[in-house]
Amino acid sequence: MLVKMKPVLVSHITGIRSLTGAETEGWFIGCPLTPRQMTGGLPIEQVYEKIAGCAKLAAEQGADIVGLGAFTSVAGDGGITVAERSSIAVTTGNSYTVATAIEGTQRACHLLDIDPAASVVAVVGATGSIGKTCATMLAREFSEVIVIGRDAERTQALADQLPNARASLDLRDLRIADAIVTVTSTDSAVVLPEHLKPGAIVCDVARPRDVSVRVSKERPDVLVIEGGVVDVPGNVEFGFEFGFPPRTAYACMSETMMLALEKRPENFTLGKEVSVEQVEEMQALAKKHGFQLSGFRSFEKAVEPSAIERAKKARKQSGAAVPRLATKSS
Repeated sequence: MLVKMKPVLVSHITGIRSLTGAETEGWFIGCPLTPRQMTGGLPIEQVYEKIAGCAKLAAEQGADIVGLGAFTSVAGDGGITVAERSSIAVTTGNSYTVATAIEGTQRACHLLDIDPAASVVAVVGATGSIGKTCATMLAREFSEVIVIGRDAERTQALADQLPNARASLDLRDLRIADAIVTVTSTDSAVVLPEHLKPGAIVCDVARPRDVSVRVSKERPDVLVIEGGVVDVPGNVEFGFEFGFPPRTAYACMSETMMLALEKRPENFTLGKEVSVEQVEEMQALAKKHGFQLSGFRSFEKAVEPSAIERAKKARKQSGAAVPRLATKSS
């Protein structure tokens, strides 16, 4: 059983070189737990012990900071307890994940001629650490915001904090959204073909993905992009195939690399909150060191220009107008 296995050293990462000339190296550490085990299938103390064991193995290799990827970042209290038990710094990488989700959505809107100031954006998983900050920052640009969560009270509380926003527990409300950012922590797809309007953009930040593979087969009229795919500066060799093109990585991994390049082995993004200031700091560090959003990918493949044109055409044919949400009273 996975639960009986110890953390595993997967590979040595070399060749990370900043625009400043700074260099760093790292290691992939495998955490032998499934997503379901980390998010309720096992006692949380057992999960903490396993993740802290990964941090210990990283420290033994010479690492000064460890980044918690995928479900290791959402288990329990979002890295706080792991950091308390680790001899080296810990970050979830969620600040830069938010930054790339925002940037990817903005870029896709530009390509499809979507004017955010006259459009609706929806955030699925809006009450989570990534979703809440995505909603907060996107609300600055979009005319209307739909925040979708599972808990009515928490979702409404978030909507009350944002201009022109409303809370929803119903994924069918995605049908009026021009752009969608989906960031749940579920282990199965939640965004289905029938949820999407023609010409919609979906930025899927979740791993495993939130968008059903059915969307790629049944809805060629929408543009689905993977959030958080980053070009890493230098001639990086990861030593492990994790489904990305050479020299690209997840945003959460990239945040860890940037802090190492900055020689800042400190706890950075922890817990269930990500501040706008943390996101903006990571945006600045990415620019400084040469990390940037990679080309669009969708369902493990590069997005072809024809896919963008299909979605753009579908949007024009269906008409850009959408039903408006009721504006909240002050």
